[in-house]
Amino acid sequence: MIQVREIDADADVRRSFPVMRQLRPHLTEDEYVARVHSQRAGGYRLAIVDEDGEVRAAAGFRILEMLVQGRHLYVDDLVTDETRRSLGHGGLLFDWLMDEARRAGCATLELDSGVQRLRAHAFYFAKRMHISSYHFRIDTR
Repeated sequence: MIQVREIDADADVRRSFPVMRQLRPHLTEDEYVARVHSQRAGGYRLAIVDEDGEVRAAAGFRILEMLVQGRHLYVDDLVTDETRRSLGHGGLLFDWLMDEARRAGCATLELDSGVQRLRAHAFYFAKRMHISSYHFRIDTR
């Protein structure tokens, strides 16, 4: 059985780590759990695709409101288990996020994606997303 659901319990967050680590390899499991919990104060939420007790995909997201685009769902993290890609788990999770955006009264669903993630970009284009801006960064250290 496949189910998409939002998670909150430490045990579920830990279960999602092996998949999330594929996108965020710089984090240890304990750092990941701590960051998920600390970011909750800023509205961070976590959803997974659970197939027969195994996490197949995970997404960290939040509802934001900004002058430029109003209320929107921002996806911080979106990853499908690399051993299970192209089996529909990512699409299922993306569609759940779209439904969540609509339920929350969001005008858009938005995300940033590393320039090297070409397969992810193909997925986003297939989901009818488009590139709307550049994201700039500078180190402060």
